[in-house]
Amino acid sequence: MSEVNKKKVLVAEDDPSLSQILSSRLTRAGVEVVKAKTGEEALTAIRDVKPDLILLDLILPGKYDGFEVLQKIQEDPTIGSRPVIIISNLGQESDIQKVKQLGAVEYFIKAQTSIDDLVNKIKAALSALK
Repeated sequence: MSEVNKKKVLVAEDDPSLSQILSSRLTRAGVEVVKAKTGEEALTAIRDVKPDLILLDLILPGKYDGFEVLQKIQEDPTIGSRPVIIISNLGQESDIQKVKQLGAVEYFIKAQTSIDDLVNKIKAALSALK
């Protein structure tokens, strides 16, 4: 059994097709997937499910966008530190710098990243967790 197995990943993504593709690929890789479509759902899942890794889109509907979710994660000691990988269509250097300052470990621009690459990066990040 690999280190990836039994790890939980929160996929906070409002695009249903991308969310489904990522979920099915990660599930096939032995990862437990929890999905959220909004920032509020993401924060609730982080508190309730305590995922090992968070895959976070920056543009989310509802009260909190991805930047605000990152901010809340940082401000809430009960959530604890979990690696956050950003997937976004925002490619501005200022956005990338902002999320890195907020604690994101990786930043992927959707249009420039294949699903295979993304899944492999997530599996590598999970394997690195103790």
